[in-house]
Amino acid sequence: MDRLIDAIDAKENPSVVGLDPTPALLPEPLLASVREETPSNQAAALADAYVAFNAAIIDAVKDVVPAVKPQIAMYEALGVSGIDAYVRTAATAQRAGLYVLGDVKRGDIGSTAAAYASHLSGLPGFGQTAATPDLWHEDAVTVNPYLGTDGITPFVDAATAHDKDLFVLVRTSNPSSSELQDLDAEGTAISDRVGDLVERWGAQTRGKHGYSRVGAVVGATHPDDGRRLRARLPHTFFLVPGFGAQGGTAADIVPMFDAQGHGAIVNSSRGIIGAWRNDPAAAGVTDTTQALDLVATAARRAALAMKATITTELEKSLGN
Repeated sequence: MDRLIDAIDAKENPSVVGLDPTPALLPEPLLASVREETPSNQAAALADAYVAFNAAIIDAVKDVVPAVKPQIAMYEALGVSGIDAYVRTAATAQRAGLYVLGDVKRGDIGSTAAAYASHLSGLPGFGQTAATPDLWHEDAVTVNPYLGTDGITPFVDAATAHDKDLFVLVRTSNPSSSELQDLDAEGTAISDRVGDLVERWGAQTRGKHGYSRVGAVVGATHPDDGRRLRARLPHTFFLVPGFGAQGGTAADIVPMFDAQGHGAIVNSSRGIIGAWRNDPAAAGVTDTTQALDLVATAARRAALAMKATITTELEKSLGN
């Protein structure tokens, strides 16, 4: 996790932009070009629109945020063209110097888990050399722990071998997460039990900052649980979704950080990539170039506002 922490320190900003495009988040000029295609070509055209949309945002925020988090489901919905758009987006972000957190939420066992772990290790079955291409251009991925240690070990091994990271779902931001994650397991919530496993899974991979390669996903919408988990998992770095559009506030995310104001990175997706929709200038946009300029300007403004909000709240909590 050292590379991510160093990137956060360099930008003085513990926030990550979620690159989760949907047709509803694209300006009309980009959608018009998709509609002009024949039905058989529309998936490819929409994938290209996603790539252009993402590239505009990446270029606008690359000096503001340390990382981006593309959600692979948005791209898989477009089939083969969408997968290509995901990889192209991740590659663009890495070339811009950003840490890429692939939100893939994989979870399985045995050879299937090992195959999924190729997101971190490259072409399966042929080892990794300097000449081996990075197929996915990801620095980390998210993982579902429901199958236990068997489903996590291949990812830890791949991350360790290739200097990458993973984030395990522990206390997610969605409202119904309590149906499972709050269940009592001999006096301890399931989410706490999973957190204990995450701390154990990463124990042998701690870096210079004291955090392991195995992080935890802890939602901003559960600040009390976040505070408890922060104390319980001193060597686990947190990815904090749920800020902004899902209702999490800057005050809610403070408990996810350690006593020095480190140990977490906060995600915002729609609040940044969809910020252009709140700009009065959107009504006058008529072509693709104008649309992408508007998207970029609004995204940068929103990313800077998010940075200011979070850092101000952290400084207040630290007494600075």
